[in-house]
Amino acid sequence: MNFNIYLDDETGQQLNKVAKKAGESRNALVRQAVSEWLKRRGKPQWPEEVLAFKGMADMPLFEASRDRLRPPVADPLA
Repeated sequence: MNFNIYLDDETGQQLNKVAKKAGESRNALVRQAVSEWLKRRGKPQWPEEVLAFKGMADMPLFEASRDRLRPPVADPLA
């Protein structure tokens, strides 16, 4: 399948430099980038089995024990 894309000048220049350095065509790099993006974004992050999991009947909910959790000693991001 063929189609055109339009890139801003800066992106096009970066693509040209990377393609030349890699010894690849611009088209090959764009195909690879789109393919990788689709692999990451085209599918759910979790397998369907995980998304469909409803829990275990004999296992208490995590939230039921939340009040027994200790607060962090210090905020590592503070």
